[in-house]
Amino acid sequence: MEIYKGETGLEETWQEPFPSVVKCPHCGGKARIIFVAIEKEEPKGQYICDLRENGGKGDYWFHDACAVAVYLCKDCFEITGLENQA
Repeated sequence: MEIYKGETGLEETWQEPFPSVVKCPHCGGKARIIFVAIEKEEPKGQYICDLRENGGKGDYWFHDACAVAVYLCKDCFEITGLENQA
């Protein structure tokens, strides 16, 4: 897994680029990017999706290599995140 601090990782994604700021789900304030983590060339069986089965509704899990953006709200100091998959 590769980690990118701040805005350097916004393009490190399997789909659309991550935004630098998102609306905080806790207070409605602005949550700014902390880091992006992305799985690229992990050994077979070592991806996050390999940790457990995707059980469907009520038991969702990743089905492929993932990218995760983690944000910190400047107003309430709570963490939130976005994810996508290959």
